Amino acid sequence: MAMTAEHYQAQLLELLPSGPAWSRDLDTGLAKLLLAKADELARVDGRADQLIEEADPRTTSELLSDWERVAGLPDECMDLAPTPDERRQRLHQKLAWQGGQSVNFFINLLEVLGYPGCTITEFRPFRANSRCNASLNQGGWRFAWRINVPGSVTIRAMNATSPCSAPIRRWGDSSLACILARYRPAHTILYISYGAAA
Repeated sequence: MAMTAEHYQAQLLELLPSGPAWSRDLDTGLAKLLLAKADELARVDGRADQLIEEADPRTTSELLSDWERVAGLPDECMDLAPTPDERRQRLHQKLAWQGGQSVNFFINLLEVLGYPGCTITEFRPFRANSRCNASLNQGGWRFAWRINVPGSVTIRAMNATSPCSAPIRRWGDSSLACILARYRPAHTILYISYGAAA
């Protein structure tokens, strides 16, 4: 807790030499002068207390943009959050997120990103002891997996007013795909199925 100007005034008065010329009475001009000096000391003390709050990304306000710059936010996957609270939350997630490769890690990541109820399908290559009706997944399929995002999906189709470089049809969430591509194991092939029943 920051000290007040009165606390600093009392300390400054105690630092005065002893003797009748150096009165400790609060009504003297010297005491009032020391109170004026103590105001600045109390202000600096208060700012030092605020600096402790700024050192924590969960409570920062004045240094939020500096924290974001250090953490690389906003990044290519996510735009700048609209409110300071959301910005602090994203900053904390970016700094505290440890990553992982398990199914539970990706399910939790999807829930944090606002996609509850997702499932993951892992593909297995066909083997001699596979069931007769098993898919003939060969080659790279042993490294393929799919995230099934439930719910409806908005499909945007090309029309007469679309630019020539526009795709004929597109759907999904590009920021979700970017984040998942960042966290997926490097040797794997990730597919995202939008609108799938979980």
